[in-house]
Amino acid sequence: MTAPFWEKSYPAGVTWAQNFQAKPIWTLLDDAVARFAPNPCLDFMGKGYSYAAVSDLVDRAAKGFQQLGVGPGVHVGLFLPNTPHYVICFFAILKAGGRVVNYSPLDAERELRYKIEDSQTDIMVTLDLKALYPNIGKMLGTTRLKKVVVCRLPDVLPFPKNLLFPLAKGKEIAAVPKDDRHIRFSDLIANDGRYTPHPVKDPAEEVAILQYTGGTTGQPKGAMLTHGNITAAVHMYGAWTEGNQLLSLEDGKERVLMVLPMFHIYGLSAVLLRMLTIGAQFFLHPRFELKAVVEDLHKKKISIFPGVPTMYAAIVNLPTLKDYDLSALKFCASGGAPLPVEVQDKFESVTGHKMIEGWGMTETSPAGTQTVYGGKRKRGSCGLPLPGVTIEIVDVDDPLKVKGINETGEICITGPNVMKGYWNKPEATAEAFAGGRFHTGDVGYIDEEGYIFIVDRKKDMILSGGFNVYPRNIEEAIYEHPSVEECTVIGIPDQYRGQSAKAFIKLKPDAKSFNFEELKEFLKDKLGKHEMPVAMDIRDALPKTLIGKLSKKELVEEEKKKAGAD
Repeated sequence: MTAPFWEKSYPAGVTWAQNFQAKPIWTLLDDAVARFAPNPCLDFMGKGYSYAAVSDLVDRAAKGFQQLGVGPGVHVGLFLPNTPHYVICFFAILKAGGRVVNYSPLDAERELRYKIEDSQTDIMVTLDLKALYPNIGKMLGTTRLKKVVVCRLPDVLPFPKNLLFPLAKGKEIAAVPKDDRHIRFSDLIANDGRYTPHPVKDPAEEVAILQYTGGTTGQPKGAMLTHGNITAAVHMYGAWTEGNQLLSLEDGKERVLMVLPMFHIYGLSAVLLRMLTIGAQFFLHPRFELKAVVEDLHKKKISIFPGVPTMYAAIVNLPTLKDYDLSALKFCASGGAPLPVEVQDKFESVTGHKMIEGWGMTETSPAGTQTVYGGKRKRGSCGLPLPGVTIEIVDVDDPLKVKGINETGEICITGPNVMKGYWNKPEATAEAFAGGRFHTGDVGYIDEEGYIFIVDRKKDMILSGGFNVYPRNIEEAIYEHPSVEECTVIGIPDQYRGQSAKAFIKLKPDAKSFNFEELKEFLKDKLGKHEMPVAMDIRDALPKTLIGKLSKKELVEEEKKKAGAD
């Protein structure tokens, strides 16, 4: 296998060609347990679980799921924040032979309904919190959902009476019916753990996870990620860091702050599964709360902190940051959205630690590119293709025409980490893989040293705080307002989130107008919090193309000029 030209830019000790042996995902845990059984694995609000204890809970949950009928062809949804329940149920579903469907707790009701039906989710796992369970409970009897496994925080954390934990206050606990459609997590794991092993005949082909992603047109699509896709991505991340002689990660000794959501492919694959392979200890945070995160970085002597740009921006702008000791940090990574150079410079200056950032997609598990720890940094570049990844630039108008060095076009990627296709969407799959390459929708170029630069987006997707926000979804929701005649949504600069949505609206003749707060109230049950516009303009007319289509580019330029003038 001939090494690509960008290998010459790799850090010393890292090679592009790797032996990607496709394996069942749960072997990542089993292998770690074999090496690190007594070591601490999960820490949740001070309650610790060893690798052996997690393995025991996984096996018992696997048997419990099999007793509920989970096996090949059965899809189980996870509607959970970062608690031990997620880790246990994720591996247990796969061991039982089922498929995991990841749901975001930010999903609005309409999106939940669509995903449940589209993915054929029969069983959902969630927490008995008012912010979570009621959203799922109303799906029973109104969708194909048949059963809900209800988790409780006391399952994994015996609360002292004086514990002030934001997810555990009594007023936030939902009432859950007691019937055969609701299974308590404590009952799920009340067995001997002797589940029937599921034989994975071809890990490279067997779909393990449906991970939903969206587009600027149509409904969200379920990326079919195989066992082989995920284990290949984990291996790629490992080869990039373990081979780098400037970075020394020690097996069984690293401490990871796990605040990235595990239901997101970045948190799941690049952090949880990757760091399990070196026996790391994970300190779970259900959500990003600045003070709690910085205090744990300080008190728990965290050595590995993966985040998104908004987290790093919040940390570097904390007035009391100088009061915390972050000297234990050795590896900080940013992903999910472009990392502003100013934020990176300030973080490295304040903490004395180098950062790396990367680019990838749900469809690539999400391995794609990464910058070199301690190596050359090119302003505006998201780094080099990871080991085993091939990136090519093709003509935007001719997907079969490959462009040359420093020529701009659509970024395409191939490798064992790239999804099998979109669930039940053969036409979308065929379009995405035109010419045998996965077309990312990102426009950019590759320079003579192999560094990738993303200069634009073929689609109109907004990257807001690490979440993909799709203007079409917002537009369709706004169009339901009885006063709206035309609507278009664009991303505008946001110092904290990177980008946020802004809506431009033309009212129907003689229609009743409304203010921004009234619009948000109207959209409350139609959009997730991450999708909610941050601004609105009502105009007499919206820009259009020559053929009468609403045009965004004039509005984008207008907002850019505004931002530049501020």
